[in-house]
Amino acid sequence: MTESLRALLKCRGNDHRRLTRRFEAENGHGWHEPGAVSANSDVSVVIPAFNVGHCLRPVLDALAAQTLASEVVVVDDASTDGTTDIARSHPVVDRLIRLPARGGAATARNVGTAAATGSTIVFLDADVIIPAHVVADIAARATSDAVLVGFRHNIAHGVELPLAPDIRADHRVTWRPPAGRPLMYSGIVLDHPLDGRPLADTRDLVDLGYGRTYYDWDLPRMVVTALLAVPRPALFDVGGFDPEFGRLGWGMEDTHLGAKLIAAGLLIVPLRQAVGFHLDPPDAAAVWQAKLATWPSTLRHYRRLLEAPMPRDPAASFAATAHRLLSRCEVYR
Repeated sequence: MTESLRALLKCRGNDHRRLTRRFEAENGHGWHEPGAVSANSDVSVVIPAFNVGHCLRPVLDALAAQTLASEVVVVDDASTDGTTDIARSHPVVDRLIRLPARGGAATARNVGTAAATGSTIVFLDADVIIPAHVVADIAARATSDAVLVGFRHNIAHGVELPLAPDIRADHRVTWRPPAGRPLMYSGIVLDHPLDGRPLADTRDLVDLGYGRTYYDWDLPRMVVTALLAVPRPALFDVGGFDPEFGRLGWGMEDTHLGAKLIAAGLLIVPLRQAVGFHLDPPDAAAVWQAKLATWPSTLRHYRRLLEAPMPRDPAASFAATAHRLLSRCEVYR
């Protein structure tokens, strides 16, 4: 009988030091050090966009200011505000695709991946502004066997941006969970407050893998698509994102993708210099509450998928489904 996804995960470690050390030896440049290093891969930036008229323009402006140009693919998830017009008028957008009906971020990313041409896909949320060096740093470090993880610094709506984003603002770097009640992912209960450092305490995620955890964190949960680089062939090989997550609500589609990529043998490698500003919407509190209300459903779906075997021939199924949906979309560029 085919092994479950959970069983496959328990066989995978994440000692990526051979990769990072080789990069440093070949380039004389630190893995986490921003700067000019020759590109190792061509990059497509895929942005799922739903009603992000309040923030999309500065996100695209930041992509136009990158030191390395990339293909930019925006997939409009049937927005009802000015999202489409902003993307249509911005010169940095190479491809703009509008879904015929809202399908969720997982579906939008699948369509964007199918339409993109780069060998590395950078998933970027439509509310994340990245510094000018980020795409170049990803392109220099991308390999066929690594998923590169970026980070985010949350900024309240209307607040002036600091000079540079701070990686310590990301919960995967500085984490202070509540004590005395179940944590939302693992369900464990801490009996005392914790000043957690998930990234540092796992030696940049090296010590995750083989089923090991850091309290509420495991290796798949470190895979967050706000800023994430994945080899495009690997996305096809594992079947892309499960679109059911988008129908159920918010969250877990990136964790599930991470689990599949890890099970397929890819390493999860952080890039500490790849940090973007995440811009809150004007109604951030209401949006967050609506997302959390659907979290139990998406978490249950993820747990079910962990116990199931990987589907047969996911690449063919992914390509057929994505291209069938793409044929029904409005393509503006």
